[in-house]
Amino acid sequence: MSGKYVLAIDQGTTSSRAIVFDDDQKIVAAAQQEFTQHFPKSGWVEHDTEEIWESVVAVCRDAISRAGLKPGDITAIGITNQRETTIVWDRTTGKAVHNAIVWQDRRTADFCAEMKKAGHEEMVTDRSGLLLDPYFSGTKVRWILENVDGVRKRAEAGELVFGTVDSFLIWRLTGGTRHVTDATNAARTLMYNIGENQWDDVLLDMLSVPKDMLPQVLDCAADFGTTKADILGAEIPILGVAGDQQAATIGNACFEPGMFKSTYGTGCFALLNTGTDKVTSKNRMLTTIAYRLNGETTYALEGSIFMAGATVQWLRDGLKIIEDAAQTGGMAEQADPEQQVYLVPAFTGLGAPYWDAEARGAVFGMTRGTGPNEFARAALEAVCYQTRDLLEAMQADWNGKSGETILRVDGGMVASDWTMQNLADTLAAPVDRPVILETTALGVAWLAGSRAGIWPDAGGFAKTWARDRRFEPQQDEDKRDRLYDGWKDCVARTLSTS
Repeated sequence: MSGKYVLAIDQGTTSSRAIVFDDDQKIVAAAQQEFTQHFPKSGWVEHDTEEIWESVVAVCRDAISRAGLKPGDITAIGITNQRETTIVWDRTTGKAVHNAIVWQDRRTADFCAEMKKAGHEEMVTDRSGLLLDPYFSGTKVRWILENVDGVRKRAEAGELVFGTVDSFLIWRLTGGTRHVTDATNAARTLMYNIGENQWDDVLLDMLSVPKDMLPQVLDCAADFGTTKADILGAEIPILGVAGDQQAATIGNACFEPGMFKSTYGTGCFALLNTGTDKVTSKNRMLTTIAYRLNGETTYALEGSIFMAGATVQWLRDGLKIIEDAAQTGGMAEQADPEQQVYLVPAFTGLGAPYWDAEARGAVFGMTRGTGPNEFARAALEAVCYQTRDLLEAMQADWNGKSGETILRVDGGMVASDWTMQNLADTLAAPVDRPVILETTALGVAWLAGSRAGIWPDAGGFAKTWARDRRFEPQQDEDKRDRLYDGWKDCVARTLSTS
């Protein structure tokens, strides 16, 4: 059995997971462990870096054990991670100087507003592909340097380093011998020039971040180092790394320009492969790196929806009208067809293409007859309408000739047949649900497995991608457009600038 297995580490926002794949790209075993979410102030979100580390080591050991394997049977490791979450740690001890500041954290909103007012956003977008928003890592690094006692002095003395979660894990797994990241994670920091594929001195100067703190940037499939034997039980090469949404794009085999994937988890993240064309969005989409292989960069347009599965969680934990997310599809099916209730889930503002941090959630169209079924349908429909917002903005930005649009989906929400059919109807496009829903882990497993020579190349991997079901649009055009026009009207009424 030795030498035929890949371990994928999927370090997410609320839990760490490890999945063992065999050389036929099948899941052999998995383990998962949740960890604590810290909310020290309104709008602030943090993680304990030691708890992240301990959870990752625990699930790796557990998954290998559940697979009935020895650590030495693992040929390679791939790592995927919650993007933009920011850690600064001691170059000698590996200990963080502050809790990890999570991608959801909004504490740097005032600084971003100042930079926008000073006219820097166009320059930032041109270089990084991103917008001036607290979402990204760069302003979080600056906050740590400015607000944690003694940290700036230590950073300027070369004692501290920065990394996203992948970089921190690699540092720890290799015993502090490698300070590296991959191009997809670097592209989300607000400090990386995605056209030149290097750290950007102008952006670093704007953020007052010392360049010596930053990791070396490698391809997504590369030699990231070897684990110390005392951590997982063997020396195992780390050969693949990608941020979670890019990993899902790879796992869905979206290797051709025009291919479109959307992941439905806590939020929703959609990526459109634009090939070697670095498209600058005119519709507030992000330009990002989809992956970099063999030194060649493939770009993507990306749109982010903050509330997808989180909206269903609100039905459960806030309104308490459901006990389990799986109930919502059946409830939506039973909703009164004569009522058209819209829910705009701007609980933490609206993401792309609106980028309105001050917008707040609202419900429209309620009557005395509105009840749990109508709320369930409105919550699921909101995810579909927002996906259409993203798709139309991306298509307007990109003039590539991709033929028929087909959306490949993954994430917890895609298990709902009702939601996926409604998504196909809303988009007027087929929606493909894969057999393996763990596409994020699958993506980095492919990066590591192909680099190790036990998995096929991109072309061969694309042929193995298997569809569970295709949902074809069934709704007539007039109804589709009428419902979507109603959605856009409700969003307009919700925006803080309206």
